[in-house]
Amino acid sequence: MPTPEEPKRRIDRSDRGGVAVAAVLLLVCGAFVTYGFLNTETEGEAAGQRAATPTAEATYEVTYEVLGEGAADVTYRGAGDEAHVVTRVGLPWRKTVSVPLGASPIVDVTLGEKGGTASCTLAVRGKHVQRATATGAFGRTTCGGEAPATEASAVPQ
Repeated sequence: MPTPEEPKRRIDRSDRGGVAVAAVLLLVCGAFVTYGFLNTETEGEAAGQRAATPTAEATYEVTYEVLGEGAADVTYRGAGDEAHVVTRVGLPWRKTVSVPLGASPIVDVTLGEKGGTASCTLAVRGKHVQRATATGAFGRTTCGGEAPATEASAVPQ
């Protein structure tokens, strides 16, 4: 007659086999994950063609202009993709800046409590893009445009 310990021994042996199979499966999965992390080249990169991404140095020229009389608060996107604020600036006002590729140009004009009329214009690389007008006390307007497409000459090949 079998003792109560014999069935326990059989369970232990089958558990060891299951643990061994699980360990092998984990090692195989780990190998695939490691291979995926280490082999990150795309087909184009493997052929010697690097992905074309603009660098932080790639910029384009934008001219912001605010026409009118009196003073206004002007906010615009400038170098380094930062917002610049000029408060109570005398009009007319004009500023040419370099904006990073991929960043859209924008200028916002806010009149003071005395009101009046002011219009903003936006030119990208010398080409007029938009004009808008603000009127009245605390009148507000915004001129914006799309960032130009990346030029082949500005992107390393």
